Amino acid sequence: MTPALPRPARPLALVLALAACGPVPDAETPGTDAPTLADGIEIGPDGACYGRDTAPAVVETVTAQEQVTAPVLGPDGRIARPATYRTVTRQQILRDREEVVFETLCPPAYTAPFVESLQRALAARGYFRGAVTGHWDAATGRAVQDFQRQDGPDSPLLSLGAARRLGLVALSQDQLDRLSES
Repeated sequence: MTPALPRPARPLALVLALAACGPVPDAETPGTDAPTLADGIEIGPDGACYGRDTAPAVVETVTAQEQVTAPVLGPDGRIARPATYRTVTRQQILRDREEVVFETLCPPAYTAPFVESLQRALAARGYFRGAVTGHWDAATGRAVQDFQRQDGPDSPLLSLGAARRLGLVALSQDQLDRLSES
């Protein structure tokens, strides 16, 4: 005879039993956590895949002194009443917000081995601190965004240029030609 569960533990046991009835995720399916077309990857007319990013406007705050009243001079030329000023703060747009379109890898490329290589490459450069899992997760997206922010789109979606800089995809013919010239 098995002992009965205490009354407060019964709902917990029921919830755990029901949770165990759900489908088991297939660990062998590659790229299940990879970005999908719905996540911002579009296929262009040339068959290549593209991502979009919105580069924010660059705004500068300028503080200046504006003269409100002019100084009043007395009959002898001395200042009878000094000028008055006020501080004015304005925002000035240095660069308008713009949409950036960049080439990216097509979703079939985001296999578990590819994502593992990406995570290792980002970790070697100090951008990724998580476990190498082969799953595209929020930490991987943040690391990609941090890595490519200086030289590419400020996006968690991996650009083709960043993938090349990380050594994950082959160089283009133009890049190979430039290397052979130097």
